[in-house]
Amino acid sequence: MRKVVFGIDLGGTHIKAGIVDRGGEVLKHTVAPTLAGQGREALLARLCAIIADFRAYSASAGLLPAGIGVGTAGYVEPLKGRVAYATPNLPGWTGLQLREALEQASALPVAVANDAHAMAVGEAWLGAGRPYGDFICVTLGTGVGGARVIDGAPDYGSSGFAGGFGHMVIAWDGRPCNCGLSGCYEQYASVTALLRLASEAGLRGEALPDGAKSIFALASAGHPAASAVIAQYAEYTAVGLINLAHALNPQAIVLGGAVTTQGDALLEPIRRIVRERAMPIYRDTPIVAAALGNAAGEVGAAKLAWNRLSSG
Repeated sequence: MRKVVFGIDLGGTHIKAGIVDRGGEVLKHTVAPTLAGQGREALLARLCAIIADFRAYSASAGLLPAGIGVGTAGYVEPLKGRVAYATPNLPGWTGLQLREALEQASALPVAVANDAHAMAVGEAWLGAGRPYGDFICVTLGTGVGGARVIDGAPDYGSSGFAGGFGHMVIAWDGRPCNCGLSGCYEQYASVTALLRLASEAGLRGEALPDGAKSIFALASAGHPAASAVIAQYAEYTAVGLINLAHALNPQAIVLGGAVTTQGDALLEPIRRIVRERAMPIYRDTPIVAAALGNAAGEVGAAKLAWNRLSSG
């Protein structure tokens, strides 16, 4: 039978999951709402339901599940598979022994990492990071996450918590963040922040039936308020990327999250601002969109599962 693993990308808004073979092909894909506000046990039950559905599909398709990889929002101790800290985006998730809980529920080996680390692994394996030995991933979603990848592997830091780019403070007296600080990068560069900027500009409700996608559609049609919102959002996003380029001098920066599917409508203003405002030696750092799109997290989580199986 053909061996497969289940890759799960758990974000603050959606759970994206796939059945992935050893070569990285996604054989089945599903998306479900996170519904984090329902609490820890409900969310665990939702993950277990996805795993059960994947098991049933695998049995019917002649596939043999060998393991599970999970990339989750929050700060993870990768060796233990424990969520050491999660912001209120995932209430009750702090302290959860996630690997242990899913191994008990599934009887399969489980690998757990931060969702941005998982996305970075996916991009290093099969995506936009492949040409680079040293690059940074930044994910723009409900919050902002990140990871540095060196020779195909994420830099986890001393405790596993490296890559908390969303909580770099870029405005000390700025917007309050749900982490307890103020002026955090994710309060300006997340998709949540983009939608807030639009609301403050009078764009809300029926004007934005597809959320962030609608803002770009309006701007493309010449809507002045939408164009101003995107320009402001690009500036905020560029500030953090300039800081990261100055601090880490990566070969490239890979931007992930659904908003990056807007392509050059988002990337070009960001690149322009970086070229204008970064120190000259950092201005030519390539800024590219994640090649795997919304599948990057689940593919990276699957790769973590395959790595665990290979290492025993």
